[in-house]
Amino acid sequence: MFPIIGMAIVFGSIVGGYLLEKGNIFVLVQPSEFIIIVGAAVGSLFITCPPKLLFKIAKSMPSVLGGDKTGKKQYLNLLSLLYAIFSKMKKEGALGIEKDIESPEKSPMFAKYPDILKNHHAIASLCDNLRVLIVGVRPMELEDMLTIESDTHHEEATVAPSAITKMADSLPGFGIVAAVLGVVITMGKMSEPPSVIGHSVAAALVGTFLGILLCYGFFGPIGSHLEHRAREEGKYLEAIKVAVLSFAKDVPPLMAVEAARRVLFSDSRPSFKELENTVRKK
Repeated sequence: MFPIIGMAIVFGSIVGGYLLEKGNIFVLVQPSEFIIIVGAAVGSLFITCPPKLLFKIAKSMPSVLGGDKTGKKQYLNLLSLLYAIFSKMKKEGALGIEKDIESPEKSPMFAKYPDILKNHHAIASLCDNLRVLIVGVRPMELEDMLTIESDTHHEEATVAPSAITKMADSLPGFGIVAAVLGVVITMGKMSEPPSVIGHSVAAALVGTFLGILLCYGFFGPIGSHLEHRAREEGKYLEAIKVAVLSFAKDVPPLMAVEAARRVLFSDSRPSFKELENTVRKK
């Protein structure tokens, strides 16, 4: 929601200010300049990225318009699920959760948290690490494995935002290309009246304007937004990592999820009292 509001503010502020200065809005409508700039930028993206990365970028774009999926409620649900898993393992032994992690979508314990089941990457990470824990890996070895997984995920999650940011950086350059082409066209109209030449020069300058606007007003911020999303998702997986590792070191279930709570950002981190009340109630 907020990205949409931000885009509306950017567009409204620029167009509104232009109209207040008695500018002709129709001069800014230059489809050919837009085609040159955006088409060249998208083409450069195709040259830069392999097909699988292009699909990842396309898949990530709708998330810009979505709401925040990792608020305090989502973290409380995650910590509650982890507490339930650890408590069951403490009572029934490690094999007590084998059926739950083999088919989490059929597990009554996981069914209480549908928002977590929708996060397929988090579920896969949690179940895989619990399987390793059941096998009997030592905490030190488990920590190394979790660190490798976390680093790999972070590296993979930042590839798409980085590609969009690089494309955004190229837009002012393509805007200059469009402006130069407009000047070339203008030079062929030197025999025309001044009004025609003036309109042609204005159309050429719109290319530079569009390149800068699309870079700093839209695609640059979109790349930054996706980086923030990747960071939040990484923090979600880090909470799982810390909780599982703490429990592997024979820390009691409540203290294991408390350790996970402490890695969360302050704006979405529940208090210890909220965590304790929630897990006890569950």
